Amino acid sequence: MKKPEKRKSTPNKKSKPSQSKKIAVDKQVQDPDAGMRLNKYIANSGICSRRDADIYIQSGNVKVNGKVVTEMGYKVKLSDEVKFDGRVINPEKKEYVLLNKPKGFYVTGSLEKNNRTVMDLIAGASKSKLNPIGKLDTSVTGLLLFTNDGTMAKNLGSSKKLIRQIYHVELNKNLSQADLELIKEGVTLEDGKVIVDAVDYVENKPKKEVGIELKSTKPHVVQRLFKKLGYEVVKLDRVVFGGLTKKDLPRGNYRHLNKQEIINLGMI
Repeated sequence: MKKPEKRKSTPNKKSKPSQSKKIAVDKQVQDPDAGMRLNKYIANSGICSRRDADIYIQSGNVKVNGKVVTEMGYKVKLSDEVKFDGRVINPEKKEYVLLNKPKGFYVTGSLEKNNRTVMDLIAGASKSKLNPIGKLDTSVTGLLLFTNDGTMAKNLGSSKKLIRQIYHVELNKNLSQADLELIKEGVTLEDGKVIVDAVDYVENKPKKEVGIELKSTKPHVVQRLFKKLGYEVVKLDRVVFGGLTKKDLPRGNYRHLNKQEIINLGMI
């Protein structure tokens, strides 16, 4: 009995389309004017598979620019607003970058020329546009979080959210024991009372160096608190934000958050 003749090996036709498809998706994400099928847009955002996305689209769970879309194969652009069950979604991979900000860098930028911003420091962190959560004055150093996750940014940036923050403060003179006790009791500023969770002298440092923990989102709250008591803040460094610390993160450097850190932030 003759053995069947071996067929000449031919390139795997399936591998090439899948590869080109992947490249096409990447281009669509990068090019705001390129159209993307709605089910793919939803799948890329991490909500569900493309097959399940079709079911949700048919069921009327998806809106594009405020209108329900049930058409299969409907294409959207990155400039369109897509809502899934009332929540805005984005097909880009969610990224979270933590920067140890040096002194002298603007967070929101400036109209003046040649001013350096924190965006220069994280330029190589991602191809996506990352935005800072909250603000730090130009003279303030320490932790600053960036993300393209709009939901997370809105959540952590809300004045209703009490985000744990610890600052290392250096004053122009020693903090008296009496004023230390006043801060513990709560100092009333023009926009309300500031409640601190903890405050104390930094161990093995002069008494003009203080650690203060609080959850207030009032602007310039630390500087104003000490000014009310007759002190000037010479240096201010945010060493903890949420559960994030500066450990193994030198000044001017950044790192991507790990999965557990992202989960923890989402639970705040």
